This record gives sequence, structure tokens and C-alpha cells, in this order.
Amino acid sequence: MPTETLEHAEAAPHSPAETSDACRDATRTLTLAAHLEELRRRLGVSLAALVATTAVMATQAGRLVEWLRRPAGEALPAFAFFSPAEGFVAYVKVALLAGIAAAMPVVLWQAWAFIRPGLAPRERQLGRTFVTWGTGLFLLGAAFAYALVLPPALRVLLTIGAGQLTPIISVDRYVGFVTTLLLWCGVAFELPAVVWLLAAVGLVTPAWLRQQRPYALLVLVIVAAVVTPTTDPVNLALLLVPLAALYELSIWLSALVVRRRAAANSREG
Repeated sequence: MPTETLEHAEAAPHSPAETSDACRDATRTLTLAAHLEELRRRLGVSLAALVATTAVMATQAGRLVEWLRRPAGEALPAFAFFSPAEGFVAYVKVALLAGIAAAMPVVLWQAWAFIRPGLAPRERQLGRTFVTWGTGLFLLGAAFAYALVLPPALRVLLTIGAGQLTPIISVDRYVGFVTTLLLWCGVAFELPAVVWLLAAVGLVTPAWLRQQRPYALLVLVIVAAVVTPTTDPVNLALLLVPLAALYELSIWLSALVVRRRAAANSREG
């Protein structure tokens, strides 16, 4: 056999560039596998926390349903259910929603711990502050709805046609109605945290927010009208006035962020 044939039959050695590319591919594969393993672990901890809190809340489902009924007062002395499984489903739904709320700090912390290593120091500080204040504002909005929006709204709704109509409210429908209202009020109260974050990353300015105030108030009126379960002006104002105040607070927070950023830039310059 000729020498050339033997030389061609032998495997050619890898070049340095090919070796470097292979190492990079292996490192990338290992890094991806490590990230997937970390994600799996974080999801597992979050799921375990959710299961544990839901199990605990299931033992208190009756008290939670009574707590949700309390804003209705004497206008709704008891619930009804219209299928054999409806009562059970309502209790499971209440336990699950309460479990999600109770497990939310653990879930948020696991999400934050997963994304934190890939963030710059300034981004880490912004994210930590946003999660903390966002959670607090959400709880404040839900508490506001429970204490100040639900009682007058239910009093109006449940006394319509008094003497002619008797409210027989399904427990499942009532739980869905109340929890939806609490959820959207909590989300609406997140406005200052969202505006603060947008101002911190330079997407909005106080001047732009002041310029958009008329349009923002129109949007807030629409939001309040959608979230508020009644159409009377009193209940509308109960939600609209705090939302307008939160918008003004958002402008103030954005101005504070801009001033601090300008001061930091001047010190660095």
C-alpha cells in the first residue's frame, strides 16, 4: 500500500482552534446543565412551600370563608351551593389561594436567588427594592379593598330590590368575586413601585409623567370603574382617589430617583 494511502487513512490531528471550540462547547453545556439543575431546585423548593402552605390553609378553610363573608355583614348571613361538589370546590379554591399568598415570599425569594447571579450590583439593588416594596404595596391594596371597598359595594349590591329579591349567593361565585377584587386592587396599588423602577432605569421622567397626568387620570377612572363592582360614584371615588394619590406619589418618587442619579453622576464626575 502506498505511503500516501496510509497517511490519508490516519486521523488528522485537531488544530488548536478546533480544540478551543470543543472546550467552549463543553463549558457551555456544563453551564447550561448547572443552570437547569439550579432552576429545578428552585422550582422544587417553591412547589414544596406551596404544597405545605396550602395544606395548612386547608385546615382553616372554614375560617377563611367566614373571613371573606364578613364584609357583606348581615346582608349575607350564609352561603348556598347548587351542586354536591360546589362547597368542596370552594373550600379547595380558598385554601389554594391562601396557600399561594402565604407561599409568595418563598416563591419570590427563590426567583430572586435564581436571577441574582446574572445581574450587575446596581440591578441587584433595584430588583431587591422592587420585590420588597411591590409585595408591600400589593398587600396594602388588598387590605384597602377588603376594609374600604368591599363593605359599601356589597351593601349596595345585596340590598338592591330589598323586599322583593332575596340574595341567595353561591359560595363559589362569592369567593371568586371577592378574591378577584382583592387581586386587582393589589395589582393597582403596585403603580408607585412600577413607576419607580421605570424611572430608575431611565425609561420615564417626572416631566413626562406630569405631562401625561390628564391621560393617566382617564386611565385610572377606567380602571376604577372596571375594578369597582358597583357603578355608583361613592364606590368609584373610594378607589379612584387613592389611585390618583398613588400616581402623584409615583411622580414624586421618580423625581427623587432622578435627583439621586444626578447627584451620583456629579460625584463621579
